[in-house]
Amino acid sequence: MLFIFTGILYSHADIYKYVDEEGVLHFTNVPTSSGYKLFMRENPSKKTNIYSSSKYDHLISEASMKHGVSFNLLKALIKVESNFNPKAVSKAGAMGLMQIMPGNFDALKITNPFNPRENILGGTLYLKQLIIRFDGKLPLALAAYNAGPNTVERYKRIPPIKETENYVKKIMTSHYLYKNR
Repeated sequence: MLFIFTGILYSHADIYKYVDEEGVLHFTNVPTSSGYKLFMRENPSKKTNIYSSSKYDHLISEASMKHGVSFNLLKALIKVESNFNPKAVSKAGAMGLMQIMPGNFDALKITNPFNPRENILGGTLYLKQLIIRFDGKLPLALAAYNAGPNTVERYKRIPPIKETENYVKKIMTSHYLYKNR
């Protein structure tokens, strides 16, 4: 699947998509024809983030270089997963910046999930494994990060789970925004 993003995006904007006659997806915040359909509506949070979005850039860079995963993708994933809160814990028990489940700690060599360096390096390794497992198909790897790889393999596509569908959209949108700052 090829993603081509067009138009200029500001830090907050509705995103529209268009699939051309060759099946290529185009995304923009300024639709240039009636063929564009709303993909994601801006929903600005009323809460301000008390955690710095750049505090962990040096660790994200380290993990990016070590595992060959895009810096901007990692930053987008952390934004969506924990909003840069290193002490975040989900209802399901996922922990830290990249929201890693305790069952994955040993395989990812994580002894303290709240240690930003360990969490980012471990989460990046896991994401890299998923990208390889799903033949470089980023939306499937992201869906697997959220819903689990077995679920994605069962459906052979992004599972029809609203949370997972929204998760992939959020990360792809954030990834694009970070890439184009």
